Amino acid sequence: MQADTNPSNDTISKPGVLSLAIKEKAALYAAYMPYIKGGGLFIPTNKNFKIGEEVFMLLSLIDDPTKFKVVGKVIWVSPAPVNNRPQGIGVQFNEKDGGIEVKNKIEAILGGALKSNRPTHTM
Repeated sequence: MQADTNPSNDTISKPGVLSLAIKEKAALYAAYMPYIKGGGLFIPTNKNFKIGEEVFMLLSLIDDPTKFKVVGKVIWVSPAPVNNRPQGIGVQFNEKDGGIEVKNKIEAILGGALKSNRPTHTM
């Protein structure tokens, strides 16, 4: 999984921009947060974000050529790697700004894997 952060010039009025390409089902499983209302993703990044900050994601999933445009909100921050968990942020999808579409796409890709007990980057 690869995330590129593009800092905006005006961090107060413009959301952070994240470009994320998830190329493997295992990486998607490790990043997806189905227990968050509307769904969400863990995004590895070393850029500083604050809880509640809005982010704009350009998301590529597995082999799908579609680039999903999704707005989300930072709901938790992992400031540094701890217990083999990478640094990054948890982002809740905004249901009105692409969130429902990307949540449905992720859940279709993951299917039965969502019921797995395998560890993830989230919980």
